Amino acid sequence: MGPAAPPRGSAEKPVVVIGGGISGLATAGLLAKAGHRVTLLEQRSGLGGRSGRYERDGFRFDTGPSWYLMPEVIDHWFRLMGTSAAEQLDLVRLDPAYRTWFEGHAEAAEVRSGREHAVGLFEQLQSGSGAPLRRYLDEAAETYRLAKDHFLYDDFASFRGLAHPQVLRRAPRLAKLLGWSLDRYVRERFAEPRQQQVLGYPAVFLGTSPFRAPAMYHLMSHLDLDDGVYYPMGGFAALVDAMERLAREAGVRIETRATVRRIITGPSGEAARCEAVVWTDADGTQQRTPARTVVAAADLHHVETELLPAQLRSHPEPAWRRRDPGPSAVLVCLGVRGKLPELAHHNLLFTRDWKDNFGRIQAGRALADETSIYVCKPSATDDGVAPAGDENLFILVPTPAAPEWGSGGDDGEGSPIVESVADAAIDQLAAWTGVADLRGRIAVRRTYGPGDFVDGFNAWRGSALGAAHTLRQSAFLRPGNRSGKVEGLHYAGSSVRPGIGVPMCLISAELVLKAVQGIKKPGALPEPELAADAAGSSA
Repeated sequence: MGPAAPPRGSAEKPVVVIGGGISGLATAGLLAKAGHRVTLLEQRSGLGGRSGRYERDGFRFDTGPSWYLMPEVIDHWFRLMGTSAAEQLDLVRLDPAYRTWFEGHAEAAEVRSGREHAVGLFEQLQSGSGAPLRRYLDEAAETYRLAKDHFLYDDFASFRGLAHPQVLRRAPRLAKLLGWSLDRYVRERFAEPRQQQVLGYPAVFLGTSPFRAPAMYHLMSHLDLDDGVYYPMGGFAALVDAMERLAREAGVRIETRATVRRIITGPSGEAARCEAVVWTDADGTQQRTPARTVVAAADLHHVETELLPAQLRSHPEPAWRRRDPGPSAVLVCLGVRGKLPELAHHNLLFTRDWKDNFGRIQAGRALADETSIYVCKPSATDDGVAPAGDENLFILVPTPAAPEWGSGGDDGEGSPIVESVADAAIDQLAAWTGVADLRGRIAVRRTYGPGDFVDGFNAWRGSALGAAHTLRQSAFLRPGNRSGKVEGLHYAGSSVRPGIGVPMCLISAELVLKAVQGIKKPGALPEPELAADAAGSSA
């Protein structure tokens, strides 16, 4: 079976989804597939939210997510929509998964997915560390399965899922995984600093640092070292386009350049209930769309503080002062003439002093001259993202959540701080990888800064990914998927459960679907049998 049939009369109770990012598209598609009449409102001219795109002079950039992890979760959403990721996307498994440079070491390390490749790399970095890595990855795989089966697809409306025998049997170990930091957990097992960084860096994908992420997130190493890293040809723009296509086919009405002004509520006993959404269209004309169900797939802080009156906020302003927004970022899109064989598809440059690196970001201080950065070269895999013979580079520099740093621009026209950070990253990349003439080969340059995350996505304090996955902001401690004050108001996206990243945003959409349909059973929804699957079974 797929998404459950809508409650009787749901066609007369239309749904409005606020936000056309990954979570908004996913939620709108699932609800429409289940029979609801859905309108999606997106303030920008294009869909995808943080999964954006930029094109210029034959170069095509993804300006958001670029690591395709947890492929089974992404495929699950497509299957609920009656298709599959294999039918909608051209996925390539990357080899190497990524290349890593470590400050003070001239040679880069090739990180290849697959247990034996990972063990071989660790043995190369420190003899005798292969066996501990096997145990570490076994534990990471077990934690991932436990999280997927009992935590990720649970909205924690009750705590029955935590009383499952599989969870209870592992309670002592789970207590350690939640009580220790990822850094401490890794250091207890591996003394070699480069190994610690390979196993600790996934915390950045979670909007935090290995010093603040709970050790439970060691499960991330199972995803890249065991499962593998993939790339959808055409980039994440191809994923967004596929999701938009399926949402429209399911009947979703999509309005772009639609700025939501407020959520209208009415009385429902002693509570309030959704009645409509007021928005302005591209011409500035005010519109009012009735909706008994509203899904806010936008930044939670913006929704609660700008679209609802104070008395209806589940998360009032004082509560936000105790929360961690996670880092922001300076993004640099570079079109480079000629080839760059020194770089793989994914590249990580790690400075030696991580405590200083992450401490500056957490404290809101200026970055050091050299800092840890991520560089994507999709033209290593995809000929369509750059002119023939040239390269497409995307640099991400984690920075403090400081909107006052300003925004980016074309060809060095962004704010002074943003452009200074971009210049330093370009020079660091050139020096560390041995591409001395990199700066002179740049034909296209576009930057984005913390201010762009505020202006483009209403991101709280310019957060690049969403609220950090610290212990106090993970699992059932993360904001939930429905309002505590307004009946019919639901939340999806990286601000809420289960959290940050494309797969998590897809799961949040499914949590909303289950809530709207009144499905209380934890776990992922059953997938419908596809025609191709049925034919294969018959054969």
